Amino acid sequence: MKELFSLRTVRKKIVMLSKLAGVALIFSYILSTGLPVSEDVSFLIWLGFVFLLVLGIDFLMGRFITKPISKLNTSAKRMAGLDFSSPCDLASTDEFGELSASLNTMADNLQQTLARLENSLAERKELVDSLSHEMKTPLGIIRAYAEGLQDEADEGKKQKYAQVIVSEVERMNDLIVTLLDLSALESGAASLNISRFDFVELVETAAGRLLIDAPDTDFELQYELPEQKAFVRTDRRRMEQVLENFMVNARKNVSPGGILRLEVTADDGTLHFSIFNQGRPIPENDLPKIWTKFYRDSGAQYSGSGLGLSIVAQILSMQNLPYGAENQTDGVRFYFSIPITE
Repeated sequence: MKELFSLRTVRKKIVMLSKLAGVALIFSYILSTGLPVSEDVSFLIWLGFVFLLVLGIDFLMGRFITKPISKLNTSAKRMAGLDFSSPCDLASTDEFGELSASLNTMADNLQQTLARLENSLAERKELVDSLSHEMKTPLGIIRAYAEGLQDEADEGKKQKYAQVIVSEVERMNDLIVTLLDLSALESGAASLNISRFDFVELVETAAGRLLIDAPDTDFELQYELPEQKAFVRTDRRRMEQVLENFMVNARKNVSPGGILRLEVTADDGTLHFSIFNQGRPIPENDLPKIWTKFYRDSGAQYSGSGLGLSIVAQILSMQNLPYGAENQTDGVRFYFSIPITE
């Protein structure tokens, strides 16, 4: 019964107003004709009632219909002009209120979408600028050595020039492949292939290949690994990619004859990986920047793509695994943690 007489819809409000108007007309007619006055005066009194009734209906129609429509129209025009600074403040329980809430939701979604689009365009511009900058060096080298090949008669130098050109082409190819891989991870086009495996074994394999058996190693390797197996659930290939980037980064930055320390410890159901390289620290202001694309420490003694740590950050962030880097007394330590699974 309460729902039947409620005014939660525009239709019910209009029907209720029309019924009230009809009742008021009948009541005013009966009242005016029952007065002890002449018929002409009675008619004039009834006309007065009708006039007041029209004004009342007009006021109620304006409040229930015209004013909400005007507010909705103003808000819609403002949103059509991409102005989302002020939401529609129409408070009502009928369809107009629902439409107002929908407009505000749409405005919020559009504002967020536009913000993401602007960020995406800014990131794309930054990416294109950075990639163009990265390509200039190898392209310049390729051009210089290609021109040298044209004028060089010595076969030994020609062979050397050709090797340099091939090396720079491979460098450009690695850069593009790595960048495409990172873009796939960031966009969600590449998903994680979760499996259960022994993390300690994976670290041992990667360290043996990149730190122990690597040629021209000029550092003291120290390591601490659990004696027992420790299983985790994650993407084995991607986790190997994380370990490789950390190890290669540490190997390139360790000072000649310095210490490179690799540690994996277990604590309260969690594995903690860390790798330390003795050498120059990273400027404190640059520590948050090392995970961004194409970042390079200007004082580093090597040149890379600047994408390795970005891939590390993306892979670990996709799994909500904590990671970071910190300067220590005589070097830099990188670390992350991952839960142990039974």
